[in-house]
Amino acid sequence: MNNTRIILPGGAGLVGQNLVARLKARGYNNLVILDKRQSNLDVLHSVHPDVTAIHADLAKPGDWSQHFEGADVVVMLQAQIGAPTLEPFIRNNITSTRHVLDAIKRYAIPYTVHISSSVVNSVAKDFYTDTKREQEEIVLASGIECSVLRPTLMFGWFDRKHLGWLSRFMQRVPVFPIPGSGKYMRQPLYVGDFCNVIISCIESRIKGKPYNISGLERVDYIDIIRQIKRATNAKCAIVRIPYGLFYVLLKIYALFDRNPPFTADQLKALTAGDEFEVIDWEGIFGIRATPFARAMDETFNDPTYSQIALEF
Repeated sequence: MNNTRIILPGGAGLVGQNLVARLKARGYNNLVILDKRQSNLDVLHSVHPDVTAIHADLAKPGDWSQHFEGADVVVMLQAQIGAPTLEPFIRNNITSTRHVLDAIKRYAIPYTVHISSSVVNSVAKDFYTDTKREQEEIVLASGIECSVLRPTLMFGWFDRKHLGWLSRFMQRVPVFPIPGSGKYMRQPLYVGDFCNVIISCIESRIKGKPYNISGLERVDYIDIIRQIKRATNAKCAIVRIPYGLFYVLLKIYALFDRNPPFTADQLKALTAGDEFEVIDWEGIFGIRATPFARAMDETFNDPTYSQIALEF
């Protein structure tokens, strides 16, 4: 197990940082992380100085592909999650995927885990959803030996967006706004559980149809916010405001921030009314899901990781 060489393209983000911690805890120590954001690589290296962390833009061909030689497994994590324009999504969800697949084929790597997204089944239509659908299609058409995982909205250690950003915002303001009623059903997935699914794939080499990895508990958005407030002991008041006003405020905010933490498109996705398939992933992958309330406590109160936040 210790000698299994695992390559993590895009491995300095939320899932990658959590996955490295859990792989090391299971005895894996031949890990190579490739990522274009140097600040997040610095965070990774400060916590895990023994891993190989390479600064690389996977949307450009380069020497980074040489690190794939002799690898046993690739976990494809690179993704663009949020941006106000299409171009970053094309670069980081489509172009980078083609380059990584080229390296996998060139060095005949026997097994790959591709991290797709539940949005490929969403009714939403936006830059992220469209490019993630295309990305998954490219991987499945490539002919490589792989498993494809489609997680729902994730939270956990190192969360720079989504619930992590919301928790930090909550600590800074006296009033926390909720769009509309706040009764938007979510299926949040604890990233620790998702990392255990990935590790199960690595060890079993399971493959076949894509697997929808949804949070097992259905929770309204406003109740997620209340759980964050409880776990972090935030003092702010939670106040509902009209959806239209919330949307306009996000549009205005985006005029002043090139990479806003929460966009109007993400608001539309939040309220789209998606309900994602729940499969028996506990049974398929041989793991137990962490109850939502306990996962929230681990996320915000872990003595080692909960205070570390990545850059946007």
